[in-house]
Amino acid sequence: MSGPKAHSWIAGMAPYVPGKAKVDGIKEPVKLSSNECVFGPSPKAIAAFEQSSASMLRYPEADSAQLRAAIAEVYSLDVDRIVCGAGSDDILTLLIHAYAGPGDEVIYSRYGFMVYPVQTKAVGATGVVVPNKNWAADVDGILNAVTENTKLVFIDNPNNPTGAYLPWSEIERLHAGLPENVLLVLDAAYAECVTADDYQAGEKMVESASNVIMTRTFSKMYALAGLRVGWAYGPAEVIDILNRVRMPFNVCLPGQPAAIEAVRDTAHLDASVEFNRVWRDELTASLSALGLDVVPSQTNFVLVGFPEDGSNDAASANKFLMEAGFIVRALPPLPHHLRISIGTEEQNRAVIALLTEFMNGSPE
Repeated sequence: MSGPKAHSWIAGMAPYVPGKAKVDGIKEPVKLSSNECVFGPSPKAIAAFEQSSASMLRYPEADSAQLRAAIAEVYSLDVDRIVCGAGSDDILTLLIHAYAGPGDEVIYSRYGFMVYPVQTKAVGATGVVVPNKNWAADVDGILNAVTENTKLVFIDNPNNPTGAYLPWSEIERLHAGLPENVLLVLDAAYAECVTADDYQAGEKMVESASNVIMTRTFSKMYALAGLRVGWAYGPAEVIDILNRVRMPFNVCLPGQPAAIEAVRDTAHLDASVEFNRVWRDELTASLSALGLDVVPSQTNFVLVGFPEDGSNDAASANKFLMEAGFIVRALPPLPHHLRISIGTEEQNRAVIALLTEFMNGSPE
């Protein structure tokens, strides 16, 4: 039987798999698998979302002009070099579709955001996977992987799923070693989580280079994951291309006013960041004290390594937590690790208690 045929490179590809949200037999499990911000959105953002319901029949602002103006004001950026999308993964996807295709190469880390390999394959380009170094991107490995076919280099900094980051000096060294025709994408989805002094998200580099773009999101520390709002700051020529290929009205009507109020409420963001820092440090210290290998994190999650042999391995720990109603993220590329999002104080204490019981007991 014949019929329409998709591109051969798409037919066999695996789709993106999100974190679990349900557990059989448990009505309301604790979801710590998707790096959502339990501190919650700004009350001002919630109010703006609720007020937008009266205009639900209308299309949203097509170019997100008011949202871009708010972002530009808060971050001291050139509004004309900002583009918004349905989450930053929307913009990452557009970049790959606009700049890569069959015969082209896209470089990303082995442990990195899964949108990179999925969308690279979707356009028929070749993904070039570089092993991580100390859980973050390997600058020398990436530079050694560049060829005449390289079109894009993705750096998720901090890294998802490891939580590690590169200091700004390493980003500068990476950019200095790249050819001018290679677009460096600084995926700073977790930038607001970072408390390290030697980190930068990339705005200044964007303003001084023609081949760097920075992407950000309202899904993490701004706690607007359900509204799908992201943005990018890049060279005028790249922003022009993105505006040509993005969908019209790509940021939903309630998402725009909610994000405007969220980005302006800097006091709420600061409180969220501090809450995240405190519990990130507490989880790291408490789980490390159990003998677990916790990767130092600058995000809103921790990556926890378990013994590779015996009854206390990652798969057994995941099963133990699931049976207690706690969903964390098991990642096929990291079979000996679990990624655990920062939860509420009660949830964090419960995870520590459960893993203490797991490590000290004899779970079946």
